[in-house]
Amino acid sequence: MNVDKTGSRVQQMFGEIAPRYDFMNHFLSGGVDYYWRWRTVRKVAPAGAAPILDVCTGTGDLAISYLKKAGGKTKVVGADFTHEMLKLALKKNNSTSLSFLEADTQQLPFSDNQFQIVSVAFGLRNVADTRQGLKEMIRVCQPGGQVAVLEFSIPTNPLFRACYQFYFRHILPKMGQLLARNQQSAYNYLPESVSEFPHGKALADMMDECGLQGTRWYPLTFGIATLYAGVKPANETSAAAEASE
Repeated sequence: MNVDKTGSRVQQMFGEIAPRYDFMNHFLSGGVDYYWRWRTVRKVAPAGAAPILDVCTGTGDLAISYLKKAGGKTKVVGADFTHEMLKLALKKNNSTSLSFLEADTQQLPFSDNQFQIVSVAFGLRNVADTRQGLKEMIRVCQPGGQVAVLEFSIPTNPLFRACYQFYFRHILPKMGQLLARNQQSAYNYLPESVSEFPHGKALADMMDECGLQGTRWYPLTFGIATLYAGVKPANETSAAAEASE
């Protein structure tokens, strides 16, 4: 069964859960999502004054984490195509170094080679065309810059995986739907989309095929989430364009 990731469905679904989105993330993850973002901005750390872009930014938590890590020394932009999410992100923003805009990751409104880091947290699997989203992220990244993907994954330890998948498939959807009532069954969509999405070497290979080099992956919290980090080749002005030929 293929998960429905059409733009209109994803927009409506996240628009409906936006008011409870932050609470649900922290509650259902037991607060470990804070650690995942903390680890991301240190593993793929800012360097220099070039700006940073966070796509599928949602309510802006990773963009804000990057702003804090950069210490105000660079501009950070958060982009998302769900208006209701961005309204909440804007309420969190008290810095002129951080801005948010409404944009589809598959068609980013930026010229080539702008950002030192292009990141995404728990949003790439929601992009209808994963490869197109990656190619756009790589296109706007500077040569020598980094692309960071933080995403849910499937634990490799058999016993832990069995326990986790029971929680993920049977308990989390019921709790999520009870607390964040919505018509699009967002918390059924979550385990379905994670189970279909590539993880580990499969996603790292896809990122390299789209134009990065040496993409590495770092399992977090027993593999519940994984951080992927790849570099755009410094000797290529548009690695993504070449990869698509």
